[in-house]
Amino acid sequence: MKTDPAFYRLVLGFTCWVWLLAGIASGQTFGHPGLLHNAEDLARMRTQVKDSAEPWLSGWKRLTANSHSSATYAPQAVDTVYRGTGTPENYGKLYHDAAAAYALALRWHVGGDTAHAEAVKRVLNAWSSQLKKVDGTSDKFLAAGLYGYQLANAAELLRGYAGWPAQDFEALKSLMLRVFYPMSHDFLVNHNGACISHYWANWDLVNMANVIAIGILCDSQSIFQEGVDYFKHGAGNGSIGNTVWFIHPGGLGQWQESGRDQGHSLLGPAIVGAICEMAWKQGEDLYGYDDSRLLKGLEYVAKYNLGDSVPYEPYDNCDGVKQDTISSASRGGLRPGWELLYNHYAIRKGLAAPYTQAYAELVRPEGGGGDYGPNSGGYDQLGYGTLTASLPMATDPILRFRSRREAFPGRGEMILTRSGLFRPLPIWISRDALGRKAKGLGE
Repeated sequence: MKTDPAFYRLVLGFTCWVWLLAGIASGQTFGHPGLLHNAEDLARMRTQVKDSAEPWLSGWKRLTANSHSSATYAPQAVDTVYRGTGTPENYGKLYHDAAAAYALALRWHVGGDTAHAEAVKRVLNAWSSQLKKVDGTSDKFLAAGLYGYQLANAAELLRGYAGWPAQDFEALKSLMLRVFYPMSHDFLVNHNGACISHYWANWDLVNMANVIAIGILCDSQSIFQEGVDYFKHGAGNGSIGNTVWFIHPGGLGQWQESGRDQGHSLLGPAIVGAICEMAWKQGEDLYGYDDSRLLKGLEYVAKYNLGDSVPYEPYDNCDGVKQDTISSASRGGLRPGWELLYNHYAIRKGLAAPYTQAYAELVRPEGGGGDYGPNSGGYDQLGYGTLTASLPMATDPILRFRSRREAFPGRGEMILTRSGLFRPLPIWISRDALGRKAKGLGE
């Protein structure tokens, strides 16, 4: 006897509501704003831009030059968002609006013009009042994860704005709990019915980011903890032990998607960086989990994409996919996200992260949605890390990191010299890698 699939969806939806309401009722206190940026971060951005300090000023200029940050931006909300070949795809409306809401919120906080806050309000209210469903092929789970955590970050930045009525904020949180959270929860539990390693790491990562963001936004400890626990112990490729799945002698950590292509490998750090920073803001150190396993993976991805060689362990999955060599496809592409990772490990924690630093410098100053390609790949990460994540250098000379680029006579390469903890760290980067253009790529 077959049971109507609608019945299963009803049961799943009811279960999610019971779970999340129990979490909200638990009384857990979160710090707000407390997703990617807290009050201290926002004050630093304002001060540094006001003082025309670098690199914050260059980051601010990237933000203000992006059309998504214009106070005249008009939302494009729809009842149903579709993503996936063969469906009436319209998900571009959502990724444009999510990018705009975040950029506008930053402009309000840093520049102080409430016209930008009003524009964020228009975008968020349009979606909370209209969106009923995210649908399509399996790609719908990518849409839910990516654009859910991005909208949550915009809403977190707008919370407390006197011009955003409490009922509007509650409507936005309801949207996140009704539409976005159940999809990400379902994916992390069931993986669309596929065997556990079928989906690449990025699929898990975007849905983890969404779960953690919604947990904090909606003050639900159970939802937040779900994302944290999956990062540490999840069965799929997005848990840190599977994303950075093999540690080579010498300490480099092989990235799960490195045999697929480098466009997707370069996206992973941007998403996992958001996961770790949102958790960090609430006192949970995922950056340092498992002996800073993430840093080992970042150095691997950055080193290879800067033109250097890295070791490679053959990879296979439950579908019989076999990858015997690292992929050079899209090698050396540009994606934002490295500023956050570099500033955490090298500046905030004082750890050596030479290749992560070099990639941050390569992309600096970071742009945002649409600056890295006109299609969905150009909107997969929020960006603007040079403005938002740059931290002042330590004044202690032992902890100060300096860098310089200089041509190396007679060679077709450049050398970046690092003065790190007690010793210089030389890094070779091919001119070809430095000169490559960004490509908008999928997940």
